[in-house]
Amino acid sequence: MKKILIVVTNHARLGEKGKKTGLWLRELTDFYHEVKDSFRIDIISTAPERVPIDPRSLAAVLYHKQTRQYYMDDQFMDRLKHPLTPKDIMNEEYAAIYFTGGHGTMWDFPNDPDLQKLTVKIYENGGIVSAVCHGPSGLQNVRLSDDNYLLAGHVVTAFSDREEKLLGLYKHIPFSLEQKVKERGALFKKAALPMGACVVTSGRLITGQNPASARGVAQKLIGQLKKAPG
Repeated sequence: MKKILIVVTNHARLGEKGKKTGLWLRELTDFYHEVKDSFRIDIISTAPERVPIDPRSLAAVLYHKQTRQYYMDDQFMDRLKHPLTPKDIMNEEYAAIYFTGGHGTMWDFPNDPDLQKLTVKIYENGGIVSAVCHGPSGLQNVRLSDDNYLLAGHVVTAFSDREEKLLGLYKHIPFSLEQKVKERGALFKKAALPMGACVVTSGRLITGQNPASARGVAQKLIGQLKKAPG
């Protein structure tokens, strides 16, 4: 059975005032729910400490049954309480990598050398690289063995400037993810309306714009993996 690697943040503070942030829960659970029956899954974080969950994302536990089931599942949540790190896994085992979102990713994903090496190995071994919302911050500085940016020449989506401003968080983030994606030589695509689902496939790179796009990223990934040999 093919394996998928899911990456989650370990950063809990947003901006200079230290507002709470972390993993956006449904960007993990929506994706996980789609792929869990067909693939083996490992979850890693940038540190072995308990993964912080953005408090705003916990509202889904109240109104969304599937999210609540995962949140109440001790075995599942233990994977976030005691996460693996990149040093604990072997990159050649994975057919795909998926970067979850949450604002915390903007601090610990972009310059993590271990995540970058993992991503390059999986991609250059013929695997799929995917990300949702702020997850593409983990891809913005990834350079392939030819020294070109992974994102260069691709059509990519991510959490947009318009959405950051709509939430009132633009002044709290360390950089504009939309602009970073463009600076890396990618074409940026976004939904007509903020917070609307938008999933973009560009070769073996699959990206989703926001929380509403996590399930769609999983479905596109499943489609590609089932077509791939092996």
